[in-house]
Amino acid sequence: MKKNRLAYRVRTGELEDAEAVLDIQNAVISEGEYFIAVSEEFNKTPEQQRDWIRRLLENERETIIVAELNGAVMGWIVFQAENRKRMSHKGSFGMMIRKNYRGEGIGKELIKALLEWAEANPFIEKVSLGVFSTNQRAISLYKKMGFVEEGRKVKEFKISEREYVDDIIMYKMV
Repeated sequence: MKKNRLAYRVRTGELEDAEAVLDIQNAVISEGEYFIAVSEEFNKTPEQQRDWIRRLLENERETIIVAELNGAVMGWIVFQAENRKRMSHKGSFGMMIRKNYRGEGIGKELIKALLEWAEANPFIEKVSLGVFSTNQRAISLYKKMGFVEEGRKVKEFKISEREYVDDIIMYKMV
């Protein structure tokens, strides 16, 4: 049986999205499963979040794209570029989706919108990401979207006293 897809809208993020983006970030971090930071390390204020979004939108090599349903942001993807001249052709993205909206195709649409933005951007040639090796659902999506594994940082993240997770680095040329 095919799942009913939500009627959401994908658009460029705005300063007014700062609190919703921050709320999603806090929720995903509190899950504690696939994010580098832990809750006690993340204490960004709504004003700091607005400043971050403002800087992204003012930089022609960076963007934030959100997915919204009935005016409420349910997920977002951010692309941040490298500052060095020899690395200015590339950047990496991070994506977060509210837990109860995962599996609805939102991640795929956000990545698709990001890749369209990158292809139209005269400065961007390479889109990269890092993903926990335990996040098989995300890895599968990235592969379906044309990303390939570029490398692996073994035991990059220490989850507990005896548990480590590799960081898989993936990329796609646009």
